[in-house]
Amino acid sequence: MSATRCLCFLILSLSVASAAAGQQISAPEPETGTIIGTVTDVNDGTVPGATVALEGPSLPDIQRLETNDNGFFHLEHLNPGVPYRVTVSAGGFASWTSSAVVLHPGQYLELTRIRLRIATTVATVNAALSPEELATEQVNAEEKQRVLGFIPNFYVVYDRDAVPLTPKLKFRLALKTSTDPITFLGSAFVAGLAQAANFHSYGPGAKGYGQRFGATYANATTDIMIGGAILPSILHQDPRYFYQGTGTTKSRALHALFNPFVCRGDNGHWQPNYSSLGGYLASGAIANAYYPASDRGPGLVLSTVLIDVTANMANSLLQEFVLRKLTSSVKNRPELEAGGN
Repeated sequence: MSATRCLCFLILSLSVASAAAGQQISAPEPETGTIIGTVTDVNDGTVPGATVALEGPSLPDIQRLETNDNGFFHLEHLNPGVPYRVTVSAGGFASWTSSAVVLHPGQYLELTRIRLRIATTVATVNAALSPEELATEQVNAEEKQRVLGFIPNFYVVYDRDAVPLTPKLKFRLALKTSTDPITFLGSAFVAGLAQAANFHSYGPGAKGYGQRFGATYANATTDIMIGGAILPSILHQDPRYFYQGTGTTKSRALHALFNPFVCRGDNGHWQPNYSSLGGYLASGAIANAYYPASDRGPGLVLSTVLIDVTANMANSLLQEFVLRKLTSSVKNRPELEAGGN
């Protein structure tokens, strides 16, 4: 055999081996599977917002999602040949857990008869407490809600069965918020920005900064006390943001954006948010007493209202889509896991 033919044979052999190795490397992985299901109660009513938890040896962490408005859930990209367990939970119901589920490649499996029963122990405990005692327990839990462990997040309700606050509790929340150290630090930060931008006619230096800090903190305090305690007590409205957490992204966004204009009454019905809007107007009007004369007038009231309404919208969007995941005290409260996102 000539050297040329040997070389050709060697090249051909290497090519075949390389192609075979390439085929081995690029061989397609088994097609993943899907699990779907609809969560109902014992009366066959659907359960929206239930938490569906997926556990399996191939998952680094438990995966969670929520059922939609029709109680439906959809788990996809699941590895075949692996045993999974699905656990469904919701506030006020006993949890439901499937037997081990092993999917075939490409299988589309529907779990049936996922029916949640009323948790009798929860119902018994709640029945033993008066509405005021339940509201106090809620506020005790809400006062522990802090984003990243230190930023107050007291005015958010994650419990779907929250009871109305008494006037005493409304004032307690307002006072707790207005005297929190982070409220002072936030006012100091905003005053620093106003000083750098030379907002309002307070002048430069430490004196100007001190006046800006005082005005900023006064604005926040009057808004919190009037819009979060005084008017809600008089008008029987709830000053807190009620986290929706379920439904389409659009419905949740609209729920958040309308928060400055719509609130829940103490009677449980949604109504115009006279408390918040009144708080913004009152805060702007009172600001005329301590802002420089050149800044006073209707323009100060209007700008205060617009800034507060915009900030409320932005905060509500963050509450609906971001902050719950960053509020560790909420994530560690198992009774709310069914209502969270």
